[in-house]
Amino acid sequence: MKTSLLPRLAFGLVVGLVLIYLMLPVLIIVPMSFSSTRFLTFPPPALSLRWYAEYFGSPNWMQGTRMSLMLGVLTVLIATPLGTAAAYAISNAQNRLMRSLHMVLMLPLIVPIIIVAIGIFFVYAKLGLIQTLTGLVLANVMLGLPYVITSVVAGLQSFDKTQEMVARSLGMNRLRAFLTVTLPQIKASVFAGAVFAFISAIDETIIALFVSGGQYQTLTKRMFTALRDEIDPTIASISTLLTAASFLLVLLAMSGQKKEA
Repeated sequence: MKTSLLPRLAFGLVVGLVLIYLMLPVLIIVPMSFSSTRFLTFPPPALSLRWYAEYFGSPNWMQGTRMSLMLGVLTVLIATPLGTAAAYAISNAQNRLMRSLHMVLMLPLIVPIIIVAIGIFFVYAKLGLIQTLTGLVLANVMLGLPYVITSVVAGLQSFDKTQEMVARSLGMNRLRAFLTVTLPQIKASVFAGAVFAFISAIDETIIALFVSGGQYQTLTKRMFTALRDEIDPTIASISTLLTAASFLLVLLAMSGQKKEA
């Protein structure tokens, strides 16, 4: 009994240490965002909402926030139906071509993001898409598709495909059968994919550094520029808000998948 307990305790200790290591940056940034001083200090000498007020009262920060939110919404509206359609095709196909297509669509998660950003920059420079909303949306749709496809493929694997076959045998065409029978049963997986695509779009920095600018400058690029020029505690408050928003969205997606299961 004691012998079997020791490995569990050791495993739990290792997992706990890994989680603390991963969470340590967040645990430091959050208190720093409430600091009353002009400089980033930990622990903060006094607590204040000064830097949150600075963020919400700044036209430049608000412009970047609106841009990032718009980018996230547009990415979701495009990547979710495209990714769902691709996942449906991949899940129902048995040939090598579709498996190869699946691998190609997963490349944005495999290839280092800096290489993807450089490639996008050179293509956009020839097409005139630098510092345009269209260019930003297309780049983030490419990055968001793998999340949608992965989530929806997982949902389709647990779905009984014979239900859709029965609907089609009763006279429904394939699209109507999918929308009526399949989609309602995998909606949590679709929603989870959309959430991760949205988070990917609002958090993306590297590609934004290459292709965004002017009135189409995202919040993350403004944060990077601000850090390069001066260490502003406002960055800590924005980071805290982005982390909290991402955490809540992930919890929402996970709760939806649990209900579906």
